[in-house]
Amino acid sequence: MTKTLTNNAPPEVGATLQRLRLARGLTLEDLSRIAGVSKSMLSQIEREKANPTIAITWRLANALGVEIGELLSSEVRAVDLIRVVDAHETPTLPGAHAGYSLRILGPMDLAGKYEWYELTLAPGGELKSQAHDPGTSEHLTVLSGAVELEVGAEKKKIKHGGTARYPADHDHVIRNAGKTEAKALLVVVQR
Repeated sequence: MTKTLTNNAPPEVGATLQRLRLARGLTLEDLSRIAGVSKSMLSQIEREKANPTIAITWRLANALGVEIGELLSSEVRAVDLIRVVDAHETPTLPGAHAGYSLRILGPMDLAGKYEWYELTLAPGGELKSQAHDPGTSEHLTVLSGAVELEVGAEKKKIKHGGTARYPADHDHVIRNAGKTEAKALLVVVQR
């Protein structure tokens, strides 16, 4: 006996994407920045005017911290009491051209308030940041190696285990002047 498919249409991802985005308190612009997908494409997907490619769906699922299947499903899943995010699900901002990798460890719903990252710097690598919004501060704890921090005209070296706290509403650079890879935990607090 042959079973006939009554609905051959692709899944409608838009409503699910919008529900997940809003549940995390993210604007289209926030999700665009985190996922690396244009704001106009996100808007089209949410309005069911476009279907995302597999690559875009994967990036969106990673940015939202969900399995790709959850994004493709219209079912509303019960929320787990403990949510474990596996390493491959953690969104990463690659800065290979500048010798760094920035893993987004904080949940998306806190983006714009509290953000935390794992920063990996290759020897000679640096993360340059323009001044953030007024009142923003950063807390940088070196987990391995050592880094040099430059805020405005001031420079300081932070060794393994040390923490630097500084205003991030100035241009700032975190660089690895050493010969081995450096890792740090970076926490951004916006007021």
